[in-house]
Amino acid sequence: MSIEIIPAIDILYGKCVRLIQGDYSRQKIYNENPLEVARQFEDAGLKRLHLVDLDGAKEGHVRNWNILETIAGKTKLIIDFGGGIGESKDLQIVFDSGAAMATVGSIAVNNESLLRQWMQAYGSDQFLLGADVRDEKIAVSGWLIDTEIRIYDFIEKYQAAGIRQVFCTDINRDGVMRGPSLELYNKILAQFPDLHFIASGGIRSMEDIFTLEEAGCKGVIIGKAIYEGMISLKELAAC
Repeated sequence: MSIEIIPAIDILYGKCVRLIQGDYSRQKIYNENPLEVARQFEDAGLKRLHLVDLDGAKEGHVRNWNILETIAGKTKLIIDFGGGIGESKDLQIVFDSGAAMATVGSIAVNNESLLRQWMQAYGSDQFLLGADVRDEKIAVSGWLIDTEIRIYDFIEKYQAAGIRQVFCTDINRDGVMRGPSLELYNKILAQFPDLHFIASGGIRSMEDIFTLEEAGCKGVIIGKAIYEGMISLKELAAC
């Protein structure tokens, strides 16, 4: 497969969880040891990891940096880390703790000038832009706050600024296993054919992954489908 498989670990209170449609009150704990999960991904031959600090996303500052540091120190996974990167000290903690890339979403909406400073200082390749949407409009702060910013305008601005990788989660699809938001992704890929676009949310089968690959997605973030056994690590290892 040419599409890159990126497993996700969402951290809440130090545990590996999944939320339904970003709702903190609708959570399920899958493992109390995130390192154990990360090692399972690595053993399956996967190279990347999407690590999300849900506590940090809610509070506006990085909280679970110690888990990042542990996973980065004890695996060879290439980690992008997001959630709560609101100030320069948060970003420094993330990179010091071993992240290869910082996932930025809320800061791209709330403080564009600061993000541009970071991109100049560190290089735009070290940032993964998170475009999380409800009804094609960006949501921030752990999906708790909706904006009026259209996803197409959001991507266009930051692609022009030098961002190369963007992932998009359709919040209405996340955690409910209804399939990826293919119609939305096709619109994005048609408008931004050169974008390194990563799909996220709603993935439920290998067939969904093949469909996204055919659509032109360069990567896919998978969480719940793995934890619920709908996609096995053995299947992913064979890709």
